[in-house]
Amino acid sequence: MFRGIGAMSYYVPAYVALVVASVCVISIPTHLASDRERGVLKRLHASSVSVWPVAGAEVAVACVLSVVSAAILLVAAWLVYGFEPAESIVAVLGVFALLTLGSASFGIFLGSVLPTARAAQAVGMLVWFVMLFLGGAGPPPEVLTGAMQTMSDVTPLCHAVLMMQDAWLGLDAGLSWLIFCAIGVASAVVGLRFFRWE
Repeated sequence: MFRGIGAMSYYVPAYVALVVASVCVISIPTHLASDRERGVLKRLHASSVSVWPVAGAEVAVACVLSVVSAAILLVAAWLVYGFEPAESIVAVLGVFALLTLGSASFGIFLGSVLPTARAAQAVGMLVWFVMLFLGGAGPPPEVLTGAMQTMSDVTPLCHAVLMMQDAWLGLDAGLSWLIFCAIGVASAVVGLRFFRWE
């Protein structure tokens, strides 16, 4: 039992948050950096395209991929395991949209500052693995040591997991809403401010 619930009921909403993080932290930075390397962003900039449509396109693709991936996850979990249904579908969908926007902002930040597709992929994978093991989608934070729990608290996924579990199971996410939104807004501001076209 973690957070007072069974293992599958804990992990299903946690993995939904992980799916969103996977798409946004691995795919978006690599795609942006690849477009920069191939000169696509430079040509867009020369055509007077602003950073907003570029970022918006990345967010739109992340939303589609996240929805499809989460749907596959939920169907597979429903067919193989038992888990508690969401208390409020509306709340879950709202949190899902917020997690996608915040995680996409973080991915755009990484893609904006990392120079090459290879660097973006390496950093994205590193960040993803750290979040997987420390963010609550792997071992629950309650079983981590003190230092690792402190590291867990600064990962966006930790707060994303708590928010999704809060919406799904009616638990208390505490300050996770504020922390995750602050990370998302800061990522968007810095990423758009220092966006590199070439």
